[in-house]
Amino acid sequence: MRPDFDIAVIGAGAAGLSVANVAAQLGLRTALIERGTMGGDCLNTGCVPSKALLAAAHAVQDARDASRFGITATPVVDWAKVWAHVHGVIANIAPADSVERYTGLGAEVIQGEARFTAADTLEVAGRRLTARRIVIAAGARAAIPPISGLDSVPFLTNESLWGHAEQPSHLLVLGGGPIGLEMAQAFALLGSQVTVIEATRIAGRDEPELADGLRTALLRDGVTIIEGEAVTAVAPGPVVTLADGRRIAGSHLLVATGRRPNIETLGLEAGGVAASRLGVVTDAGLRSTTNRRVYAAGDIADPVGIGPRTFTHVCAYHAGIVVRRAMFRLPAKLDYASLPRVTYCAPELAQAGLTEAEARAAGHEVKVLFWPLHDNDRAQAERRTEGRVKLVVTPRGRILGAGILAPHAGEMIGTWTLAIARAIPLSAAAGMIVPYPTLAEAPKRAAGTFFTPSLFAARTKWLVGLLARLP
Repeated sequence: MRPDFDIAVIGAGAAGLSVANVAAQLGLRTALIERGTMGGDCLNTGCVPSKALLAAAHAVQDARDASRFGITATPVVDWAKVWAHVHGVIANIAPADSVERYTGLGAEVIQGEARFTAADTLEVAGRRLTARRIVIAAGARAAIPPISGLDSVPFLTNESLWGHAEQPSHLLVLGGGPIGLEMAQAFALLGSQVTVIEATRIAGRDEPELADGLRTALLRDGVTIIEGEAVTAVAPGPVVTLADGRRIAGSHLLVATGRRPNIETLGLEAGGVAASRLGVVTDAGLRSTTNRRVYAAGDIADPVGIGPRTFTHVCAYHAGIVVRRAMFRLPAKLDYASLPRVTYCAPELAQAGLTEAEARAAGHEVKVLFWPLHDNDRAQAERRTEGRVKLVVTPRGRILGAGILAPHAGEMIGTWTLAIARAIPLSAAAGMIVPYPTLAEAPKRAAGTFFTPSLFAARTKWLVGLLARLP
């Protein structure tokens, strides 16, 4: 019996929308199933609103710092208008992810919660449907830690934050990862008192030298940072108690301690789909290890031996792999060797490939190359000299990783993502022509330091002296 659809996609977030977009335009009978708001986490509660809020906060920062150019400005924050700006940005982007757009592309958009009833069958809002291929792209949500008292105290997550129009007088942030740090800086610059509490160190996945610079910037902007202390209890107020006995009171509490996959309501067992606590278990090509009809993409995918990566750009990358495998039957598998990530504070902290610690743990012999932003002419011209570049390379000049702490680091990291992915020699990176003056000169200069010892070595000087005597 012919199935109802060629492909059914569960979840209209970044990964699911990308798969459905291609499938529908290729003429496949496509079902796009979403239980919540079209656009998923990225549009509604993640990347888009957070970056819109950061843009407002950084505008305040620029105005306050204008005195370094001999200009006096006193910014006044109108919180209601800031909040309207954030939601206006969401509204401007929403049509690209809307039911109308995907219906126009040829997909059938079904609103409701999907669950498996068989290996090839889903039930949505009382409707039974079958599909030749099923893509699970149901995403993830905020992970709530098991802290005593937390369940009895109102708190915010990245999901509930955007429906809360009141400006916190003192925001307590649990978690010093990208979400926690971005929101900490944003609210601090916009006038809230902010305290970040991190059990280990902030930006724990990033190079410690770059995290140090980001910490300095956050402290300068008024963020209080407590590291190396776990929260042991939360009481109404909210008031948090630390492992060392300290108690800190605030007006609002933001929990930013990681993500967990939305697997509970999918009926995966009925579909014969294996799952772990990290998501749907797949092979390196994102196909379920136990149901060959099923693929997983985005935050909910847990590839064996690789693990999940909860970034929107990874969702798009996953979608491309699923399209190649499920629709074109071509070989494709994940390769995170050059995967970039960015914390969008000011300055931005961007990383591609391996950190020094990751490279050494993987058994690589490494050389580490640095260049301070203080020695970059564009940074000096703009009086934004906090930051540095760190490159991790092999002794033969293969680029393993790149970290950049600088304004617009996220815009610069793409060059180094490509260099790692395509094994571009360090000599080519050091020799590329970049416009002057730009911040992009900094990583190029870092690459050049690899060759400095041999360039000015005694043997090189001897050779140049010999050549100089030739007519």
